[in-house]
Amino acid sequence: MIDGDRSRRTAIRAAYVVGPILILAVVLAVLWSTSPNGDVEAIDEASTLEILWLLTVVGAIAGVVPVAIGMLWFPFIRTLEHRYLHAFLALAAGVLAFIAFEMTEEAIANALAAERTALAGGLVVLGVFGTFAAMYALGRWRQRAAGGEQSGLRIAYLVAIALGLHSIGEGLGIGVAFVQGDATLVTLLVVGYIMHNVTEGPTIVAAVARDTDTPPLYHFAAMGIIAGSPVIFGGWIGSLADSALLAAVFFAVAVGAILQVLVEMVGLIRFDAGTLLTRLNAATFAAGVALMFVLEDVIVEGWIVPG
Repeated sequence: MIDGDRSRRTAIRAAYVVGPILILAVVLAVLWSTSPNGDVEAIDEASTLEILWLLTVVGAIAGVVPVAIGMLWFPFIRTLEHRYLHAFLALAAGVLAFIAFEMTEEAIANALAAERTALAGGLVVLGVFGTFAAMYALGRWRQRAAGGEQSGLRIAYLVAIALGLHSIGEGLGIGVAFVQGDATLVTLLVVGYIMHNVTEGPTIVAAVARDTDTPPLYHFAAMGIIAGSPVIFGGWIGSLADSALLAAVFFAVAVGAILQVLVEMVGLIRFDAGTLLTRLNAATFAAGVALMFVLEDVIVEGWIVPG
């Protein structure tokens, strides 16, 4: 009887792990076979509303869908022991740290490409530190309102906000490729971002998994929309205003938000475990950075969009 219960629990945990992977594979297969991007080559004949509608569909596929798939790993994360849960939080921090590094590069590159470089550079600095300060103040206010308790749900929302700001940059790339009529690039970008953004789901819910109570489903839906839907907004901006200055500001805001979230995640691990630097945490943090390097620099930029 005991062996049967153990086997059943093992099978359930395996389903928790494999299920989202299978769903992701189906989504990618359907996307690759149907290419639901509309007739991109005929974009010159489309109205502004038609372009915005198509970018809404494409943005939802590239942003909201993969984040939702990634959040399906929550039941598995919930079953982890505390030290493994902290390690998963460290993995999420590694993912965020890599994204912050990439966004910093993008912010600098776009600031240098702007017509008024000095203004763009100043706005980048203001965007990073201003966003960090604003989100830090918001986080402290929320913590005081909760009586000083470290809430995983609060941090999860902050993670979703930071990732949502970062997703605007992804949408910018899709929007520019879309109005240029490059159907192949649009499809490849969407596939690449799906593979990239599916890692954001568990990054968001990792903090919630350490809370005693599981929040209602509407919180998961809200966080998924906050993190994924800005790809749509970025696509609209990219199609209507291809501005290096605007892109630099958005990337800078994303960097500031992510840095603040990293501070919150460090505080959460310390609050729970009393220590931050363990071999396991260091290893999973490095694994998070390496995972994003493979997805972003090797697969998306190296294979999917070479040159």
